[in-house]
Amino acid sequence: MDPNLPTRPVPKLALFELGFRPFFAGATFMSAALMLTWLNNFTLGHPMMLSGLSGPFWHGHEMVFGYALAVAAGFLLTAIRNWTNIQTLRRAPLAVIFLLWLGARIGFLINAPLGLVAAMDLLFLAGLTAAVFQPLLKARQWKNIGIASKIGLMLLANIVFYLGATGVIADGQRIGLFAGFYVILALIFTLGRRVMPFFIERGLDEPVVLPNKPWIDRSSLWLFLAFAIADIISPTHWTTLALAAALFIVHSIRFAGWYHPGIWKKPLLWVLMLGYGWMIAAFAIKILEAFVSLPPNLATHAFAIGAIGITTTGMMARISLGHSGRNIHQPPAIVAPVFLLLALAAVVRVVLPMLFAGQYMLWIGLSQGLWIAAFLLLFASYLPMWLKARADGRPG
Repeated sequence: MDPNLPTRPVPKLALFELGFRPFFAGATFMSAALMLTWLNNFTLGHPMMLSGLSGPFWHGHEMVFGYALAVAAGFLLTAIRNWTNIQTLRRAPLAVIFLLWLGARIGFLINAPLGLVAAMDLLFLAGLTAAVFQPLLKARQWKNIGIASKIGLMLLANIVFYLGATGVIADGQRIGLFAGFYVILALIFTLGRRVMPFFIERGLDEPVVLPNKPWIDRSSLWLFLAFAIADIISPTHWTTLALAAALFIVHSIRFAGWYHPGIWKKPLLWVLMLGYGWMIAAFAIKILEAFVSLPPNLATHAFAIGAIGITTTGMMARISLGHSGRNIHQPPAIVAPVFLLLALAAVVRVVLPMLFAGQYMLWIGLSQGLWIAAFLLLFASYLPMWLKARADGRPG
């Protein structure tokens, strides 16, 4: 046992023993609750008071800074302990930042003063930023500082969003929201490059070594940074579209190198490749939107549902098994239906509006229902893992 890790007996209720537990539980449940609220607000036409935010800005903010950031928090507070052998937040400190995150989500729903909601949200992010930097700096793991820095960028993006919401920065809500959106995607790209080959090589029933080309690693990073900036400044400018085309080509090459037909026997593998495929498709849809009359925001939702939604559920399903002392090669039977529901939600929200635009609101409502069902199933199936101590008796 590493001396930096706790040796005290683990309580039977282990919700706050390690970061993935509360944040994955909160992310899955609140994802369904937030989408149900948006279905009622937008699709069914029952507007709510949301601390002064418009419905679309609230929806976007909560999917990025509510759901996706909670998954990132759970992942990093768990992974950094493994990387550094230094205990990350647990018990009371972990409960505090989780409750700040949860308080901000509930605050919007009960129309709490925007200043109070912003204070909770930004305190959560400030605490999370400190919590991910501290062990990395202590262990001198400079190679991982770039990952932690993305949480700092999320804090800055959220500050810009709230300054926009209060009228301090013109267009701040849009800038802050999309900055946060692209930081989350960058985090998924970065972590995906690190873990996907590892997971696939060790998860298949036969030995395989996946190719990794350094030029793809370098070019995909800088191209995506340029694309994100260009898209925030001018979404339809030729520069933005050219960068999207370059990213489509680069990631298609990587996808082809990583693909193996054996993944289809393993839900925890094919879900990651499916999410990656949606990322690539989103770049193509981004280009298509500039030349074809389509319903709005299809590329955004290809990224959001297809890439972020599918990839994060796959990561939560796998990480929760591994860090609760269970067999990652024998996931619960429910995971495949959960992944398929989300895949169908992406198709219904992105593809069907291209083909049958006259039923646009029907597709939105159906996609929302599929999203809600998927996350409620995942929450119900995995909640015992998040609440109970590890099956192997180890701390965490």
